[in-house]
Amino acid sequence: MLDTPSAQVPALSLADEARDPDAFAAAFGGSFERFGFAVIADHGISPELIARAWKLTEEFFALPVEEKQSYYDAALGGQRGYTPFKTEIAKDAKHVDLKEFWHVGRDLPEGHPAAKDMMPNVWPSRPAEFKEALTDLWNAFDRAGLRLLSAIARHLKLDPSYFDTVVDHGNSILRLLHYPPIPADAEGVRAGAHEDINLITLLLGAEEAGLQLLDRNGEWLAIHPPEGALVVNVGDMLQRLTNNVLPSTTHRVVNPPPERRGFSRYSMPFFLHPNPEFLIETLPSCISTDNPNYYPTPITSHDYLHERLVEIGLVKA
Repeated sequence: MLDTPSAQVPALSLADEARDPDAFAAAFGGSFERFGFAVIADHGISPELIARAWKLTEEFFALPVEEKQSYYDAALGGQRGYTPFKTEIAKDAKHVDLKEFWHVGRDLPEGHPAAKDMMPNVWPSRPAEFKEALTDLWNAFDRAGLRLLSAIARHLKLDPSYFDTVVDHGNSILRLLHYPPIPADAEGVRAGAHEDINLITLLLGAEEAGLQLLDRNGEWLAIHPPEGALVVNVGDMLQRLTNNVLPSTTHRVVNPPPERRGFSRYSMPFFLHPNPEFLIETLPSCISTDNPNYYPTPITSHDYLHERLVEIGLVKA
């Protein structure tokens, strides 16, 4: 398979959504149908908040290993708090990923019915302001994600508010990712070829080279978004819901050239999930003679997530 300098994923502006929702939905949905990916500028997440979060992320991952390790609990299945270096493995991969990460999830009010399917957040004692800043960033990602889901609903000829009650207490997760410096002879890659589990993923930090998608012709295409833009991709749950109309595209993060391997790489994906009880059942409008129902057996979001977490080694069967 070949590497190419840049994927031809169009850069779109979320500011256009307010001016012409239908046109933005058509462009966004079209990018998803073609690539499974889109690049979104003017997404509304504060640059000052993002800069603050980057600073705190770097400070956290610079803490001693023993201190970070104290926030790891295997029983949480990697869904909250810290997950150490070389823990997660892509489905069917031979080598574990060369990364460590921290997860921030939704804060549910006490007694909420969905609390049985989610665990509370874990917070480190330092750096200071970590909890406040990352909670604010989680909320900002969630707001941007709702706007993008509304555009997807329009593209699918659904009510623009279709997803509002599908994701309002979903197990959406903000991941702070650190790919540490690696030796030239490191086994594996920073993130092996995989597809995401959720509805859509919103990613900050893809300006640093490494993110690639597997195009339909078998070529690996590098993604180079404008500074500060979001890279957004379809997850397996949305692919299943839309009967492959919106494809969940295989992607990876490759190792840098030797002269860059002494540097860390950071990124922040936000995995937007449906509510745990949401039944992922093929949308009738996405079934046709030419596109028969590939997913005749519905499954809840919670059960599907559990199956996939087992596959990637974060949860034991």
